[in-house]
Amino acid sequence: MIAMPAPVKRLFEWKVRGVRCVEIIGVACVLALVFSVYIAKAAAARESAEISRIERDIRENRERVRLLRAEVTRLEQPARLEALSREIGLGPVDVKKQAGEAALTEIAPPPVEKPVEKAPAAPPAAAAEAVQ
Repeated sequence: MIAMPAPVKRLFEWKVRGVRCVEIIGVACVLALVFSVYIAKAAAARESAEISRIERDIRENRERVRLLRAEVTRLEQPARLEALSREIGLGPVDVKKQAGEAALTEIAPPPVEKPVEKAPAAPPAAAAEAVQ
């Protein structure tokens, strides 16, 4: 058997209400380990729930993108665009209705610039009263 120094031997033999101090320390360490494992598992469960939520959002967004692409494809069909342009009166311009560069000012004259009106200056007495 290995010889232990006296202070170490006293530590192992020291008892509190009939229980060795080393056993109390061991139980405290085991409880600390159990508690830390519980906390780690709870954190992992939270992370797992967050990952599941994000994956669900990604799936929903993919579905929305797919539906929007289908809608764009439907709206951009040439037959639909032609029907829409006929409904609102759009179409190719007749050759007789085309205007040259010189006739553009007659069709839509250039905008007239309005002179900018300046606000009347406040009398010095009114400005002094406003400051007070």
